[in-house]
Amino acid sequence: MTATAPTDVRPDPPEAGPSDSAALAGFGYRQELRRSMGRYASFAAGFSFISVLTTVFQFFAFGFSFGGAAFFWTWPAVLAGQLLVAACFAELAARYPLSGAIYQWSTRLSTPAFGWFAGWIMVIGQVVVVAAAALALQVVLPAIWSGFQLVGGDPAPTSPTGAANAALLAVGLLALTTAVNLLDNRVMSAVNRVGVTAEIVGAVLIVVLLLTHTERGAGVTLHTGGQGGAIGALLVGSFTAAYVLIGFDSAGELSEETRSPRRTAPRTILLALAAAGLLGGLLLLGGVLAAPSLTDGRLATEGLSYVLTSSLGDGVGKALLADVVVAIAVATLAIQTAGARMLFSMARDGVLPFSTRLAKVSPRTGMPAGPALVVGAAAAALGLLNLASPEAFLAIGTTCIAMLYLAYAMVTGPMLVRRLRGGFTPDAGADEAGKPLFSLGRWGLPVNALAFAYGVGMTVNLAWPRAAVYDPEGGHWYFQWFTTLFLLVSVGLGAVWRAWRAHRGPSAEAEGGFRPARQPRS
Repeated sequence: MTATAPTDVRPDPPEAGPSDSAALAGFGYRQELRRSMGRYASFAAGFSFISVLTTVFQFFAFGFSFGGAAFFWTWPAVLAGQLLVAACFAELAARYPLSGAIYQWSTRLSTPAFGWFAGWIMVIGQVVVVAAAALALQVVLPAIWSGFQLVGGDPAPTSPTGAANAALLAVGLLALTTAVNLLDNRVMSAVNRVGVTAEIVGAVLIVVLLLTHTERGAGVTLHTGGQGGAIGALLVGSFTAAYVLIGFDSAGELSEETRSPRRTAPRTILLALAAAGLLGGLLLLGGVLAAPSLTDGRLATEGLSYVLTSSLGDGVGKALLADVVVAIAVATLAIQTAGARMLFSMARDGVLPFSTRLAKVSPRTGMPAGPALVVGAAAAALGLLNLASPEAFLAIGTTCIAMLYLAYAMVTGPMLVRRLRGGFTPDAGADEAGKPLFSLGRWGLPVNALAFAYGVGMTVNLAWPRAAVYDPEGGHWYFQWFTTLFLLVSVGLGAVWRAWRAHRGPSAEAEGGFRPARQPRS
């Protein structure tokens, strides 16, 4: 396997070649993953990671409990910020169509060390997102049938029995998605496409039904009615939108498995986010307007599941919830796949422990089995934290959001520096059809600057140790500081690893299972 080195200068992007494999070789990599994904499959990768049905159902109650009906307005605000980030990523996806997008982009825009930490934070964040997505089954399965509450007791995710049951359901789902990730990328892509189609159809149907069963006018969204002051309540209420509208970069993560990625990935990144943003916003609005009551406390604890079964009846409501289950399963699969590709991309550069094993691609399936197993096992271990305390559910969810936002900022930040220095020329070269690469043109600098500022601001907002959010019962200071501590520990472990590796030198690579990297030059 040809690999790029974790030090020195990375090769410039090659001009569009006669084939996708030839273009990949220009970056110093050999085509090993199977390039079988078309435009819809690429869109499905980004949309299924976002998965509006999974995440809106998972975090609606939380957003409403803090922001009241007005938390709806945090949605367009977050969507606007994320579209700025996505526009920057679309430029990079056209220029660097590589697996492990965040790691690859940050490395090429800054330094290998900085890019390594961006990839490290991103892959850990993706593992946490996988765990959080799998835990979402608890929000819908017991509402469909009480038999899914395996441990008995209160099924609410914030109760001890609900949290414990969520852990069991999550582990079962992760075993299934790991098996699919080991089969074949064509199987994985087919499952993704079918699941996304079902999710889109289901989301549209839910929106239509909710908006035709409204109990109040849209003016109610001008009232917070949540906890604390209006500004603070809305900052916390924005967690819902922040958690939903991430993962659009997955279309870039699977670039090496996509046909004509320079042309396809930029468009599917933007399309996946825009489609999810529109559907998710309508779901939020429909849920607020169709809820039987905004004051009985059920909307702040049971969320959209309560609205569907109460407003539409048990039969229709539960049928739609079954579609949400499909969305959760497909989202977990897509996020695990993205995390596995990030691990694979870093491992083939020889910058992770046991890189040789993690960089292996099965010639039979075209899939990197090692990364899929690592991501699945690590996510299951995190999910089992729910057995310890119900607060772990929220801590895990907000931690993964903060880590991904930080990783995004570690791309848009160096990109902004390169622009200011005049070293970023996204319009250089052509795509596979011979047309100019996707470019923001003269809007590149202001869009990039706003994207970076937004990313830093949201990272701080998400990681801020609010006791009312992370430790409402008191007595668990480590949950209040969980996100901050998790970030610090993750960065600290990465720094220790890099220091040890630098101290041991080439012999450490051999003992850790590394593949010595070679430096190709353009």
